[in-house]
Amino acid sequence: MSTSPVWTIDPKLDLVLEREIDVPPALVWKVWTQPEHLKHWFVPKPWSVTDCEIDLRPGGIFRTTMRSPEGQEFPNVGCYLEIVPQQRLVFTDALLPGFRPSEKPFFTAILTLAPNGSGTRYTAIAIHRDEAGRKEHEDMGFEHGWGTVVTQMVDYIKAM
Repeated sequence: MSTSPVWTIDPKLDLVLEREIDVPPALVWKVWTQPEHLKHWFVPKPWSVTDCEIDLRPGGIFRTTMRSPEGQEFPNVGCYLEIVPQQRLVFTDALLPGFRPSEKPFFTAILTLAPNGSGTRYTAIAIHRDEAGRKEHEDMGFEHGWGTVVTQMVDYIKAM
């Protein structure tokens, strides 16, 4: 099985967040792939994750329920497309578990982790179907939101 990337960044369709973080890839992988950890950092506070299910295999479920500070819940469900331990996770809401098409796809996420000294080169890419979807995600606060959760993730790892 090839572990070479098969995507090309298209600035009209994709959003990218890159960070150098001072925690090792193994710990980043752990908190991204275990619900009991992901629930602590995955949404910008004061939002929270009230439920999470991970079946870490291609076609397996990736489901979270996010709760707003006002108590409104937002369920999200998708499936994993690719898993390369401690290197790459690819998941999407365009497909449900078992690769069943979803009713309203929004984006596919590619998370890459690369060793960088004792830390990690962390890259998160959100791939959208069209420019309108990309713009919607950007307007929702992609840069701030995804950046905030990276900081929360690093703080959580350091406190473990």
